Amino acid sequence: MKIFFENVDINSRSGPNSFGKKLANCLEERDCEIITGIPDSIPDVQLSFIASGYRLAPTVQRLDGIYFNTDQDFNELNVPIESTYQSADSVIFQSNFNRDLTFHYFGKKENHHVISNGTNLELISKIGEMQSDVLDTFDNVWTCASSWRPHKRLSENIRYFLEKSDEKDCLIIAGNNPDVRISNPRVFYAGDLEWQTLISLYKRSKYFLHLAFLDHCPNVVIDARASGCKIICSSTGGTSEISGEDSVVIDEDEWDFTPLKLYSPPKMDFSKIAQKGIESNLDINNVSEKYFKVLKSVL
Repeated sequence: MKIFFENVDINSRSGPNSFGKKLANCLEERDCEIITGIPDSIPDVQLSFIASGYRLAPTVQRLDGIYFNTDQDFNELNVPIESTYQSADSVIFQSNFNRDLTFHYFGKKENHHVISNGTNLELISKIGEMQSDVLDTFDNVWTCASSWRPHKRLSENIRYFLEKSDEKDCLIIAGNNPDVRISNPRVFYAGDLEWQTLISLYKRSKYFLHLAFLDHCPNVVIDARASGCKIICSSTGGTSEISGEDSVVIDEDEWDFTPLKLYSPPKMDFSKIAQKGIESNLDINNVSEKYFKVLKSVL
């Protein structure tokens, strides 16, 4: 099966693109031919990430979210996504939250599937934990990672760590553009890290903080959980759907999908603990099998 991966840059380390690369590698092991550039021949099927610029074959749309931020012209931004949604032969959502949100704005899609993201468990098993003289001075390592924007709530990650950690614990903040910087001997900024370095950091960490507001299916949470971290996340969005049964889920008010100021998220009440997170299969091989079946079904 010749598959056109539309809107995927396999050289990018962003969440959707890094997932796209892992998925492509697994599908190639199933004797699929993956095309990421402009095809020079007609593919059998097309997997369009978010939106499609042109249709060359039966199309499956992979959605990782839509726009609802009132600080943007979200209706205009949603136009190409909804157009692809309505014309696609099938749609794959990353989470039940993502599905319900999209149904609310675009209407129900009969041929749809919910498939969470996955990661390469075999490769992760071969990566050792980070060695560091600095980290050796602490009892426990906490980590958070993102391409930081206000709704990722770095400030709440830091506040949770300072309130809940022991004095011999440290917090490592990975990722570019942190919008909050504090001077504290137990808080370190690591900057943008390569994927294997991140995995080694996760393996050294006991906890992974992801208190983002209305996130969909963050790949950093999947990688951190696959590396052995206990996840601490918000009940909003779809993160708790992949956080694991042993996670700590901070309960927040349920959102009714009304457009809002995404970059002005509410402050959290850390005393409110929701039901435990949901167990999910993190193996990219399992995920790719589900994608393969959906792609094959639209031929």
